[in-house]
Amino acid sequence: MFHVKQVEYRVKTQGELFNFLLEQMPDTSRTKVKELLAHNVCVDGRKVSQYNFPLMPGMVVTIEKAGYKERLKPRDLDIIYEDNHLLVINKHEGLLSYSKKPGDNTVITVLNRYLSITHQKCTAHIVHRLDRDTSGLMVVAKTKQVSQLFEADWKGLVSDRAYVAVAWGKMEPSEGTIRSWLTDGQYCVLSSPTDNGGKLAVTNYRVVKTSRRYSLMELRLDTGRRNQIRVHLREEKHPVVHDPMYGYKNDVSPINRLALHAFRLGFKHPVTGKQLTFETPYPSSFMKLMEL
Repeated sequence: MFHVKQVEYRVKTQGELFNFLLEQMPDTSRTKVKELLAHNVCVDGRKVSQYNFPLMPGMVVTIEKAGYKERLKPRDLDIIYEDNHLLVINKHEGLLSYSKKPGDNTVITVLNRYLSITHQKCTAHIVHRLDRDTSGLMVVAKTKQVSQLFEADWKGLVSDRAYVAVAWGKMEPSEGTIRSWLTDGQYCVLSSPTDNGGKLAVTNYRVVKTSRRYSLMELRLDTGRRNQIRVHLREEKHPVVHDPMYGYKNDVSPINRLALHAFRLGFKHPVTGKQLTFETPYPSSFMKLMEL
């Protein structure tokens, strides 16, 4: 599993490693590049610290930036992984994934600023979305072509999408599957236990911990419908804590955000074919809530 940021660069012309790194990171000081080269650089998967290490076209230089404080770190999200084709990010709550309004702050606008400042000749393309108030892991393509590869074979490429939520009450049974048909209403998503022409939604859940008021749950999606988890937990009479649309109107929980986070994401890289799995810790605010 990946818990550090990795950036991959493919070598196009013959040269020495140190000079290559300087060219790829023009906004980074020579001192910082030297620090990275001492501990955090691999060539074709092998650690290398030699300044004049000879590079040949086709080689792949990987930089692991664990513990390296970047000057160009985007706000409102964390970049967990990056290569020439895609990024995996941890979106903070309150940030839109995408919007048609030019002035809105979104994952796309934040990443496009980052890609521009870091002199990457590409733009961000949404592969899948999270609700504004849901935090967690998302994959974002750097080209339309990579985005289309995901779109063409989403179920074949994406093997694991798991969320953690804090729900009201004690969920019983402690594990199971929720199935219903969802349709978009005028103001929210509507659910039906029988096929009413909507889209089938399937959510698998497991209760990790319970307290006097709440259930901490892991949920895996077989389908990816809009607001799926929030609607399904409302239908089970255990809505997500602090959910303004599908939760209790008089939600008195002390948490000041929707208690839903996409904590694990696994997929096959659509270009390299490599299997990747990413995981974040449960949000600390969720764990504090379970102590009440």
